[in-house]
Amino acid sequence: MKITILGSGTSQGVPVIACPCEVCTSGDSHDKRLRSSLLIETASTSVVVDAGPDFRQQMLRSKVKKLDAILITHTHKDHIAGLDDVRSFNYLTGKPVRVFACERDQAEIRQEFSYAFAKNPYPGVPEFDLQDLTLQPFFVGDIHIQPVELMHMQLNIFGFRFGPLAYLTDVNYIPEDSLKQLAGIKVLIIDALRKKIHPSHFNLEQAIAVSNQLRPDATWFTHISHLMGKHAEIEKELPDNMHLAFDGLIISL
Repeated sequence: MKITILGSGTSQGVPVIACPCEVCTSGDSHDKRLRSSLLIETASTSVVVDAGPDFRQQMLRSKVKKLDAILITHTHKDHIAGLDDVRSFNYLTGKPVRVFACERDQAEIRQEFSYAFAKNPYPGVPEFDLQDLTLQPFFVGDIHIQPVELMHMQLNIFGFRFGPLAYLTDVNYIPEDSLKQLAGIKVLIIDALRKKIHPSHFNLEQAIAVSNQLRPDATWFTHISHLMGKHAEIEKELPDNMHLAFDGLIISL
């Protein structure tokens, strides 16, 4: 199984366009972060977690030509705004793209992309095959998916376990039952927005504490605001088995 970090960043806390801060003007490619998303691939199956505003660019950059499903953690705009661009995959396959979302999030997707669900839709609109997402495990092709309940402040959202790897973004609390579901993971990819405490995301210290509790072999911090600081400088502060994620990072399992 091949895991690609499509995006490791966030628009959370980012100031106006053309920001002059040292992260935004950094020459280090590790500091160029698109909105958070993940690609899981096997020889026969490709699944993406979330489709934010950078979805099209991420698909092109990673040369994704086949997409079997999109998993939705929650429907904040930085995680679904790119769903319109599934139309390219509709064109390639002649079929709707399966989108797994809970009942609440399906309703919001139907509202946000109402033109795609019209009785007589305009030709060329994106085509979605909405599938129910619950806490029950399921397969997409040969990829086994275990949804994991997380809290994003007061919002129940989804993380996912893919065998030995867990992907937990936009989280500031992990229920006890979910921690049990995560026991034995080898790789953790987890939200770490910045160093300062935040009301709806783990900060770096809190994310490190979760990693120490779960004890994976390797931890990668994602959903990184530019307020975290420059990649190279933060890397020096982290334990040996913990790292800042970066766009294009590939993990083979």
